Amino acid sequence: KLRPASFSKDSCYLPPLRYPAVCAIKSSTGAEKCQYVIHGGKNPNNELSDKLYIMNIASKTNKKFTFRCIEKDLVGEIPEARYGHTVDVVHSRGKKMIVIVGGRSYMGLGQRTTENWNRVVDCMPHIFLVDPEFGCCTSYVLPELQSGFSFHLSLTRNDTIYIIGGHSIETNTRPPSLYKVKIDLPIGSPAVNCCVLSGGISVSSAIMTQVKENEFVIVGGYHSDNRKRMVCNTVNLEDDKIEIVEREAPE
Repeated sequence: KLRPASFSKDSCYLPPLRYPAVCAIKSSTGAEKCQYVIHGGKNPNNELSDKLYIMNIASKTNKKFTFRCIEKDLVGEIPEARYGHTVDVVHSRGKKMIVIVGGRSYMGLGQRTTENWNRVVDCMPHIFLVDPEFGCCTSYVLPELQSGFSFHLSLTRNDTIYIIGGHSIETNTRPPSLYKVKIDLPIGSPAVNCCVLSGGISVSSAIMTQVKENEFVIVGGYHSDNRKRMVCNTVNLEDDKIEIVEREAPE
């Protein structure tokens, strides 16, 4: 059921954005989703955003929702403006961390000419951790991530992120990638580790939705620039394992 929505008077301005990364912050105790993270995207002037917004429901009635949105001040190794990336939240040792991966950005100012001033390139394949409380950003270079990618899928389970598929502008390919990124948050510096898994799929710009506690469904997307995906996939998460299998498409 659709209901009217508005922003509270103490909210910041949230511009209309295309292709931002969005995720929900869930409590580690499994409480109801109450906050949302919005990062990057394209504004109506075709400019890319590097802003990070935190949005929550300030109040709700049977007739109307009121949202509160704040822009988070970021410091440190701030992710460059981008779109087509993912943002997730991991939980470890009673703490949580925002994780930004992949995406596209405009070519650097020093490389632009009249002909390619608005050309987009893959962002560097770094993993960015952002403290949701203080806005401190740290970049991690992982040897397993050799090239940039965008419009991939990601899902989180506690302290682990699984990255599925994606498109590389540099090679114009959609390799059947499947990465497992584990993030430990002890006292002091976080520990970020990545491993390459088998059983990935070639996909970009698809939709993934959760249907059960440990089950997700992938629909749509592309195999190549002119070939849409006509299959659906089920993603099963069990303990420390992930399995992606084809399933019958809905009629």
